[in-house]
Amino acid sequence: MYGTNCTTHANVPAIFSPVGLLTSPRTPPSPMSNRFLEPLELCYRSLCDCGDKTVADGSLLDFLRQVSTFGLSLVKLDIRQESDRHTDALDAITAHLGIGSYRSWPEEKRQEWLLSELRGRRPLFGGDLPMTEEVADVLGTFRVLAELPPDCFGAYIISMATAPSDVLAVELLQRECHVGHPLRVVPLFEKLADLEAAPAAVARLFSIDWYMDRIGGKQEVMIGYSDSGKDAGRLSAAWQLYKAQEELVKVAKQYGVKLTMFHGRGGTVGRGGGPTHLAILSQPPETVNGSLRVTVQGEVIEHSFGEEHLCFRTLQRFTAATLEHGMHPPVSPKPEWRALMDEMAVVATEEYRAMVFKEPRFVEYFRSATPETEYGRMNIGSRPSKRKPSGGIETLRAIPWIFAWTQTRFHLPVWLGFGAAFKHIMHKDIRNVQALREMYNEWPFFRVTLDLLEMVFAKGDPGIAALYDELLVADELKPLGEQLRSNYEDTKKLLVQVAGHRDVLEDDPYLKQRLRLRDPYITTLNVCQAYTLKRIRDPSFQVTAQPPLSKEFTDENQPASLVKLNAASEYAPGLEDTLILTMKGIAAGMQNTG
Repeated sequence: MYGTNCTTHANVPAIFSPVGLLTSPRTPPSPMSNRFLEPLELCYRSLCDCGDKTVADGSLLDFLRQVSTFGLSLVKLDIRQESDRHTDALDAITAHLGIGSYRSWPEEKRQEWLLSELRGRRPLFGGDLPMTEEVADVLGTFRVLAELPPDCFGAYIISMATAPSDVLAVELLQRECHVGHPLRVVPLFEKLADLEAAPAAVARLFSIDWYMDRIGGKQEVMIGYSDSGKDAGRLSAAWQLYKAQEELVKVAKQYGVKLTMFHGRGGTVGRGGGPTHLAILSQPPETVNGSLRVTVQGEVIEHSFGEEHLCFRTLQRFTAATLEHGMHPPVSPKPEWRALMDEMAVVATEEYRAMVFKEPRFVEYFRSATPETEYGRMNIGSRPSKRKPSGGIETLRAIPWIFAWTQTRFHLPVWLGFGAAFKHIMHKDIRNVQALREMYNEWPFFRVTLDLLEMVFAKGDPGIAALYDELLVADELKPLGEQLRSNYEDTKKLLVQVAGHRDVLEDDPYLKQRLRLRDPYITTLNVCQAYTLKRIRDPSFQVTAQPPLSKEFTDENQPASLVKLNAASEYAPGLEDTLILTMKGIAAGMQNTG
């Protein structure tokens, strides 16, 4: 399940009228719910007939309404799996049938074969299908979908979707595993190239008669903020997400399909997070149309839904922004603004990838200067830190990628690329400075993008990042850190120049003050974490810096009395607990505000 999904369009629930009759809901209860409701309705009517309507209208009526509204499963579970895992399953099937390797087929051949099977009725495999553990896991998931009541599930999300065959593959696997009520299939386009190709992929699906009959005029498409940012940097990802939505809406209109955009946002700015109201209002015109779907990630669920009043406030924010977007659509960017953004995005992507994927020393520096390695070894994440055990940044999930840089207050994935883009545009033509300010003042998308970047700079502290470097990074890698911190400062100066400000968050003194109040507490945690990481990586290290830390922290022979000891830890007593406490504290202090 991908986070918790919050929608701004809820179905009208089934309710009981004062006389006890079930009204017709827009989405009727499932057959299993109806079977469960029948004896309860009988009890209700019997109580009413006996003159005990007051009793009937108490907890029994409340319970009937709850079952009618939510069903027996309460919350529908979304299923999510990567497209490559489906490819592996189909490759095993085609190899078993002796018709070749599905994985090696070109896209057109995949589509042709999938459609021929979907239009036919023959079973593709039985119990004798040779399976790896991964293939068995995929097929086992589909078999569970077939066994459980259909109202338990929502959508089947295909992460890392790239082509129409990814969607058709899931449709075929659902049929082969006898899923009686197939889940709606939602492709999730994440990387930059996949977002660029998404409109064409969706258009191809809509051109298939079988598929159009299957979806009944409705389609959900998910776009990923986290992995697109990790792939190309925040600026380029944000702009490509904007353009992809515009084109997807055009495709849906062309084929007469009701399109719902599903936003795969994370909690932090680097993963597409930010104040809800501003995020929705910055979406392209005609991409909301009264409804949208978003993920509410694990790290911010408590912040948004931890208490009853927070739930209502969150719903109000989504509802108000959705209505406002429809009644007062944001302005469309001028052609000259689009041209500037296209040019800036190319430059930003080049700088970002040159450092993250092409700089030979970067991975080693990243793993030395941040707690990414320790985070991956500790059981505090919702998913494994990597998609594959080996590989570099490309196999690392977006959550630990952002999390690690957030811990050191450097936030590199958010700002890297912006500076080069600003500098390129300004040096090309000095008049572009005024054009950028015009974009900032008149275009909600651009303003929100820069305002969130300002907020990140207000939270950041390159001095803290320098402390991590001093303690944890090898001498031969320290020049790379100095280069990045210089880039950080240059980007910050260019940002306030483009926004027409003297300092970050000049237009939001209240937020600036709140962040200033947090700073001493977070800094203390940062210092504690940096020295803890040093102790973990170098057990012979002795703390001599001033101010001195407690005896329990510095003396290897003393237990860490201030934290609960973790007997299962591979580290010295208390070190892992200390690290977890500092990680959670810093993460809480870095949360978005607004």
